[in-house]
Amino acid sequence: MKLFTKGNRVSQATYGTGTVVSSDERYTVIEFDNHGRRVFITDMVTLGKTDEPAPNKPAKGRRKKAVKVEAEGADEA
Repeated sequence: MKLFTKGNRVSQATYGTGTVVSSDERYTVIEFDNHGRRVFITDMVTLGKTDEPAPNKPAKGRRKKAVKVEAEGADEA
């Protein structure tokens, strides 16, 4: 059983390359470049170390405030 540390770049046969988010004796969590976050049982996953850099992710914008919409005719009753 090989444990990877947070931030290591790895490759997995099905999902491709990704970055280790966390890893312990039971679970390994990886944020894949094209497939999102996946959780694996550490003893069962086969990972290879890679030197491929992580892609640049676009900066997240601020959420827009919700606009309160009043129901039409609610005050006419």
